[in-house]
Amino acid sequence: MTDPIADYLTRLRNAIKANHRIVEIPASNLKKELTKVLFDKGFILSYKFEQNEGNKATIKIALKYNPVTKLPAIVHLERVSRPGLRKYAKANEIPTVLNGLGVAVVSTSKGLMTDKEARQLNVGGEVLCIVY
Repeated sequence: MTDPIADYLTRLRNAIKANHRIVEIPASNLKKELTKVLFDKGFILSYKFEQNEGNKATIKIALKYNPVTKLPAIVHLERVSRPGLRKYAKANEIPTVLNGLGVAVVSTSKGLMTDKEARQLNVGGEVLCIVY
């Protein structure tokens, strides 16, 4: 697999379209941090890191839906920076998503964070994905 983050986002996107409650994804440190950011911003209900036999770690993510309308909390997931075309941005050039309603996840020298946090800390980095 050449792009594990694209695989992560595709598994989430497919689970949302199929109205699944839980999705299981192979784990890595970057995927764990991305999951924490999505949880902190309220896009997923909960998550759990599991260590299976033979060093196979997984992340179980409980997807969040509106209890009345049954619509998912995540409407759009988009990979911005790809292995063949990296997208880096300075702190003042990081894109805002839907005037602040969405989140751009940025990989910085201080760790994975949202666009708003990166602007507050005045750090730039690689724009991984956009979520709203």
